[in-house]
Amino acid sequence: MKQNTAIEAFAALAQPSRMAIFRLLVRAGSEGLQVSEISRRLDIVTSTLSGHLSILRRAGLLKSTRYQREIHYAANLAVVNELIGFLLADCCEGQSENCSEILSLLDAG
Repeated sequence: MKQNTAIEAFAALAQPSRMAIFRLLVRAGSEGLQVSEISRRLDIVTSTLSGHLSILRRAGLLKSTRYQREIHYAANLAVVNELIGFLLADCCEGQSENCSEILSLLDAG
């Protein structure tokens, strides 16, 4: 992942509502959720939600699928994995024992 792509992803997440949307969709899994369900669960009006979803999608963190008249959004886990890899690429200058807490979290997942 290029640095500018990572910065765009972090910028998209650097807002409370967008972070809540992203976390909700990560928990929802690959099926994602309908826009109306995201709105209901997070108590965000759809007009405001639409803008947040667009920002997260442009940053590559979400993907969308149309089912009839409803759009489902899901976390783009491939991009999330790339982002985590970007963060950890230079972890501890190759001294993996210094990153044992991080690595154990990754192994547990």
